[in-house]
Amino acid sequence: MAHSVPAPAAPSLELPSEIAVFPLSGALLLPQGRLPLNIFEPRYLAMTQDSMAAGRMFGMIQPDPGAPRGPNGPELFRIGCLGRLTSFAETDDGRMLVTLTGLIRFRVVEELEMRHGYRRVRADYGPFLADLDTAGPAPAIDRPELLAALRPFFKARGIEANWAAVEQSADPALVLTLAMVCPFDVAEQQALLEAATPTERAGMLIALLRMGAHAAAGGDAAPGRKPS
Repeated sequence: MAHSVPAPAAPSLELPSEIAVFPLSGALLLPQGRLPLNIFEPRYLAMTQDSMAAGRMFGMIQPDPGAPRGPNGPELFRIGCLGRLTSFAETDDGRMLVTLTGLIRFRVVEELEMRHGYRRVRADYGPFLADLDTAGPAPAIDRPELLAALRPFFKARGIEANWAAVEQSADPALVLTLAMVCPFDVAEQQALLEAATPTERAGMLIALLRMGAHAAAGGDAAPGRKPS
């Protein structure tokens, strides 16, 4: 049974220069996206509790499987996404069920000393300030092409979809949701995160759906998620 705690009203946005990061392979957070997390490891429980007391923000970032392990654990990709805790519940067995809403991408300037077992970085948001412009023009998306790529991908992966809901979704929300929930591999997720613009991300998504349908038809397995 979970005991819900209402999230406090969001203050005016101040981007912290030093942030905790949650290195989770296979989990993608994009600006304006919502990522549910089931937190149970002591170090990440401490990270969440500390974040609740200091702006309710931490970063999601993926370990780089192609890089050697460093002194604090697996080497991290250089780009992640800062998120804010927008819902929080504590279960009777001590877990935390939270939703992290994406705010802005960041570049890792340097890794800092760990705190309570979790990792921390100095973040640079300069290249990604456009992420904060939620009222900007909608990305250019070829919706028929996107849906034509999505159907065989879902079929090949055995994914059941509510097609009525898909059809009713606005283009930006559809691209955002598909990019975050489709079972792409770590490198593909990182490429979606690092796409320069939402329009570029939409085009990349279509290409990945096409390639993923072909790979899944050949028997490739979907990746799993592992915190580091």
